[in-house]
Amino acid sequence: MTDEKKMVLDDSHHSSDEATIDGNNVNDNNVNDNNVNDNNVNDNNVNNNINDPEKGASPPASADPNAPKQPDYGPAPDGGWRAWSVAMGAGFITFAALGFANTFGVFQEYYITHQLQHKSADTIAWIGSCTAFFQFLAGSISGPLFDRYGSWLLRPSTVVCVFATMMISLCTEFYQFLLCQGILLGIATGCMQFPAMAAVMQFFDKNRAAALGVAVAGSSVGGVVFPIALSRMLNDPSVAAHLSFGWAVRIIGFVMLFSLGISCVTVRPRLPPRTTQFFLPAAFKQTNFVFIIFAMIFMFMGLFTPLFFLPSYAVTQGMDTALASYLLAIVNAASTFGRIIPGILADRLGRINVLVVGGTATGIIIMCLTKAHSTAGLVVFAVFFGFASGTIVSGASAAISVCSDDPRKMGTYLGMGLGTASIAVLIGPPINGQLVHHYPTYLPMTLFSGIACVVGGAFAFYAKSGTPQGIMGRV
Repeated sequence: MTDEKKMVLDDSHHSSDEATIDGNNVNDNNVNDNNVNDNNVNDNNVNNNINDPEKGASPPASADPNAPKQPDYGPAPDGGWRAWSVAMGAGFITFAALGFANTFGVFQEYYITHQLQHKSADTIAWIGSCTAFFQFLAGSISGPLFDRYGSWLLRPSTVVCVFATMMISLCTEFYQFLLCQGILLGIATGCMQFPAMAAVMQFFDKNRAAALGVAVAGSSVGGVVFPIALSRMLNDPSVAAHLSFGWAVRIIGFVMLFSLGISCVTVRPRLPPRTTQFFLPAAFKQTNFVFIIFAMIFMFMGLFTPLFFLPSYAVTQGMDTALASYLLAIVNAASTFGRIIPGILADRLGRINVLVVGGTATGIIIMCLTKAHSTAGLVVFAVFFGFASGTIVSGASAAISVCSDDPRKMGTYLGMGLGTASIAVLIGPPINGQLVHHYPTYLPMTLFSGIACVVGGAFAFYAKSGTPQGIMGRV
């Protein structure tokens, strides 16, 4: 009996041990199943985050979980010879194209007293407005073209830009200046500027605003060189006696040809082309992108006023014509620092934050123009306005880059944003010209332009509400 009891007890112990082991195996299996389910949930969350259009990426083409993921091209180098050579090439483009466009105040003052003396100031201002308008409008096409085909667009645009400049030297009628300097030059400029900016964005991420500031600073250097050179050749009697208007413009054209030739060699994309749809209409559903566009519309409406009318205002205050033309050179010299220094700060304090400050400060400074009556006062105004307005020029491109995480879409975002805002560049200077024409002082013009820039700063501030950091975030 004792042996039988022992055998029963041993069998019961073995059964309980086996049950325990089986129970542990079941529990382990349940845990593994739960882990698998958790991993699946995490994978789904990751996929949802990647494909969430509100976070800047494109929605999936299908719901297939096995669809190929977006290729990883590695982080932007954010420096090095290749990256900075692209930024340098972009700087040569802005030096030639935008630098020449920034000298329109010199042309306007010359046209009023020479070829177009029978036209009013607001009529002549349409030439400069069309240049800036078509420059930004062409970006709506050249930006997506760069994303899809690369930098090949720079070469034919260089030829057209130089050709348009040479044709200006032969113009004598208003419609001729409008076609060559207003339309053709503007389109060629836009077809070079936006691909260059998009290429810089592909090579820089953490230092993107600083790199864009360096690239756009080329226009400030050109805005110093070209106004001084043109003013010397057109307004200095000792030089003008031996050099005609035509040859003065042709000399500038040859300088532009050399500069743009360097850009054609150095500017190239880092990433392969984007093969999806040409435009990205889903971008207009992003709150931050839409309000940045509204900000640029109002800022551009007031930004170009001093660039067009500062020399003519200085002449009404008794300043010599040649000296008044140098004010644009001072504006652009100060703008060089206004594009680089705020760009460096934007990478640390927030790109939209710097645009808010720049737009608001520019508006306040423009409203102070009529308080400058002496030569010293006008020079001080030119310095402060140049520094503040430089923040808008480089800050707008940097702020748009916040709206997309895919570098291959930067050209399209930039082109669509600035192309939409181009309407402000078209109507702003003529409106200011009408205010100058119908009122005895420049005060209404400065109030209109200044308030427009301040309103633009308010829109830029509200654009932060569409970012993950929120309206008070560092973005």
